[in-house]
Amino acid sequence: MNGHEPADEKSVAMIFKINPQNPQERLLTQVVEILKRGGIIAYPTDTYYGIGCDIMNKKSIEKIYQLKQRNKTKPFSFICSGLKNISDYAKVSNYAYKTMKRLLPGPYTFVLEGSKLVPKIMLTQRKTAGIRVPDNIICLALVEALGNPVITTSATMPDGTIFYDPSLIEDFFGRRIDVVIDGGPVSGHPSSVISLIDDFPEIIREGLGDVSVFV
Repeated sequence: MNGHEPADEKSVAMIFKINPQNPQERLLTQVVEILKRGGIIAYPTDTYYGIGCDIMNKKSIEKIYQLKQRNKTKPFSFICSGLKNISDYAKVSNYAYKTMKRLLPGPYTFVLEGSKLVPKIMLTQRKTAGIRVPDNIICLALVEALGNPVITTSATMPDGTIFYDPSLIEDFFGRRIDVVIDGGPVSGHPSSVISLIDDFPEIIREGLGDVSVFV
């Protein structure tokens, strides 16, 4: 397979084995091209394997809602490449900046007020968004190379069963996604979700990552 076929012309996703410590630039470039054309990928993070697409591609986001059988009133989180990238897509106060600088990259999802760059489909009714900077070299390199955030939702079955093995993700989703990145094992535990709206920290979900600073 040459890596340039749209999903509906093949029966299964392509698996790209990418080195988690030193990602091969050639393979990253191929994945980025697929994302730019509206492709959907599965990729490793510091928590679960995620499923995502370019945040600027509304049609692809809608496909992921269908894949996950998820209500559109529950927006997905998205991955930024770092603090500077977050400030493009969210309103970041001094308090939020200092807090995130101390904890990122890491297994946290921070809820912030989204900026005008964020598509409406990615915002809650309160105009907030969940933003991640995972401690995973592959997904940060992808976002950096793409130039846009990548949406993220766990690669799980509708009943919540977690996939630890990238080949099982390929088996389950088949032609509904374009690429599965095999980046090695992941923790299989969720991120901690912290709202920083109005500089009032609220622990929405305690997962990986120390939340004692917010208690």
